Amino acid sequence: MRELAVCVQNSNKNVSVIDTINAIKSAGFKNVFIQWYDKDLEISQQEQVEFCKELGLNIIFAHLGYQNINAIWEEGQAGDDLVERYKRNIKDCSENGIKMVIMHLTGGKKAPKYNEIGLERFRKITDFAKSLGIKVAFENTKIKGYLEYVLGNIKDENVGICFDSGHYHVHFNDEFDFKPFKNRIFAIHLHDNDKSDDLHLLPFDGTLDWKNTINKLKECNYTGPITLELCYRYEYLKMSIDEFYKIGYERGIKLAEMMEE
Repeated sequence: MRELAVCVQNSNKNVSVIDTINAIKSAGFKNVFIQWYDKDLEISQQEQVEFCKELGLNIIFAHLGYQNINAIWEEGQAGDDLVERYKRNIKDCSENGIKMVIMHLTGGKKAPKYNEIGLERFRKITDFAKSLGIKVAFENTKIKGYLEYVLGNIKDENVGICFDSGHYHVHFNDEFDFKPFKNRIFAIHLHDNDKSDDLHLLPFDGTLDWKNTINKLKECNYTGPITLELCYRYEYLKMSIDEFYKIGYERGIKLAEMMEE
């Protein structure tokens, strides 16, 4: 059966990130991913990495931040500064033994049209990552066309996509052309919603067609872990954080079994 992984979520309500990591470990997960967002966190991203390692949790990738990401498509110093920030992030990840990073291509519902300016900046980032043996997976966010443009022009073996099921459902209305990304899905974020918002619900608690989604991933030859991106909030606060991740682990096993069918 596939390995399972889950996000070390900094937005969980009423608990610390240390509580979250302990609950993840207690639930049975062996793999996690880190939110490397360059934010002023109570428990820093570096401390989170070290605590995960102390518990024997394997960090499969780091999700980099996306503050002001749309500037990367525009002329000016802000876009150049983003390149340098991402290169620092990637270097930090490399030094922590993290071999893959997840990035957004846009932020919000509107962004500058994809263009050569942004493409060249992303190429600098992916070239730098390649020099360190790091894979870069770009996520499907809210606007169509950017993944196709970037991956159509950057064909290096270390560049692929991170398929996010929640975005696919709420932002893309389950309409996504998987064909261009066959053999290029490096990572996944699996979670559910009811199309009202990007809710990060447990799988099967929303309205996503999981059978179809899993079949699409199989058709694209995705071979990595079943990776959940969950958030402890809303109605889930009626249960403990330990119970939440225990159920998440059980749902992950169900998805892993579907991948084998």
